[in-house]
Amino acid sequence: MVPSAFVVVTALLLRLGSANLADESELPSEYGSLWPLPQSVNTSPELYRLSEVTFQIVHSPHSTASVGCSILDNAFRRYFAYIFSVSARSEGWAPATSETSGSSAEELRELQVTLTASDPECTQHPRSTSSEAYEISVAQPVAILKSENVWGALRGLETFSQLVYEDEYNTHLVNKTEIVDSPRFAHRGVLLDTSRHYLPVKVILETLDAMSFNKFNVFHWHIVDDPSFPYQSITFPELSAQGAYHPFTHIYTLTDVQIIIEYARERGIRVIPEFDTPGHTQSWKGQSNLLTPCYNGEKLTGSFGPINPTLNTTYDFINQLFKEISWVFPDEYIHLGGDEVNFDCWKSNPRITQFMQKQGFGTDYRKLESFYIQKVLDIVASNLKGYMVWQEVFDNGVKIKPDTIVEVWMESNMKAELSKVTLAGFTTILAAPWYLDYISYGQDWQKYYRTEPLHFNGTAAQKKLVIGGEACLWGEYVDATNLASRLWPRASAVSERLWSSAETTNLSDAYKRLSKHRCRMVRRGIPAEPLFVGYCDYEYKGL
Repeated sequence: MVPSAFVVVTALLLRLGSANLADESELPSEYGSLWPLPQSVNTSPELYRLSEVTFQIVHSPHSTASVGCSILDNAFRRYFAYIFSVSARSEGWAPATSETSGSSAEELRELQVTLTASDPECTQHPRSTSSEAYEISVAQPVAILKSENVWGALRGLETFSQLVYEDEYNTHLVNKTEIVDSPRFAHRGVLLDTSRHYLPVKVILETLDAMSFNKFNVFHWHIVDDPSFPYQSITFPELSAQGAYHPFTHIYTLTDVQIIIEYARERGIRVIPEFDTPGHTQSWKGQSNLLTPCYNGEKLTGSFGPINPTLNTTYDFINQLFKEISWVFPDEYIHLGGDEVNFDCWKSNPRITQFMQKQGFGTDYRKLESFYIQKVLDIVASNLKGYMVWQEVFDNGVKIKPDTIVEVWMESNMKAELSKVTLAGFTTILAAPWYLDYISYGQDWQKYYRTEPLHFNGTAAQKKLVIGGEACLWGEYVDATNLASRLWPRASAVSERLWSSAETTNLSDAYKRLSKHRCRMVRRGIPAEPLFVGYCDYEYKGL
């Protein structure tokens, strides 16, 4: 097929744009390879060298977590390995020259980590209100990382690891630096879909690593959906036995889930599960009398629609299931979905019709959906959990608690929806512009990077209600073979938009830093796809 003129011109423009950015990247960024860019960075040409033999990452004697904080002890070992195990050449501000040889630089012996809070949260899980602020001072002979709690320390360790680089003589160097940093938005998430394709636990753990490299702090686990139900419920084991692709090989056991939650905790990442109802539930066939039987006239078709909202047994089941989910997942929030409910099967079912008439709903099936969702919200609230919902729940007028988080996902009316939701006083996160399953040729990271979450009509008070956003990777065409390359470094553009200041918008500088950051992810074992032509000093070698 001969490509249209539009396709040819578009491809040419993409190539020209990419080439311009690549040409400008010959000079390094003044910020080296820092990603996402901290709020305040001051560097000096003064260099210090680090030796794998003598350098240590240690607790400061003044830290409130100097004893028995395993989350930091493990992070110290992890980041020591990131700094020294493989080459970091060309990722700092500038390589040493004969005039400023790294071998003649003063030695930096320690990075001392100081936590200041009386409860540094070493044994806790991160929360929506957890502070991630930190400060770094790199000066000879000791560098200092200071934060209130472990979550800020984890972010600071990632930043410090990004400051260290090698000269041409393989000497590890770091510039004299002062950094004061904290995230712009509190909720910075990545959504993975494990229903449309099963993702092995190993792949999820690798994604959590990559998320920590980019300072994401929420794993939105869209764990079940129409195609499969891989979550192995303790209370209702038939859900996965009948609903998973395979009842033994393609499931997440309680142990699997606990491993993922703890791995995420050690990296300062919350795990928010999504159990989407009443739609997207075709795989819930393991629970009898839950789904709505569909009719053709007066005859059953043998197919099923959304959850049947007219039966008391439905709510007994939901209550027991969400009690279990509330126990298994420690985060204070659960995502309840509520999007894209198809009313055709409900409309075909005579018992649903009778129920509608009895309730005074007429033929407005949105009222039936609201009836169901309201009951589910009350059940979840009774289990002392907060909830997140997709925007349709708000749009359909369901009575939701004041602390509900509404996730805006429809890009066509994104700005108007943000205005409406925040005007109603609800906390909001934005996903609409960051659906990474939509792929295109060229550097589409740029459009993700350019999106400003607060560009909508609203007061300052409304805009404070937007607490962040999520990069969403739905799984129709994604499994373990291509997840990492499709997610990274495209999601990295979202991470900087959600972490860094609103004034951090220079695409040329971002390209320089992101190219190096992508190579760093490759070096750490993440097969992130290239931005454009070029190479990494340490290329991905696979298994």
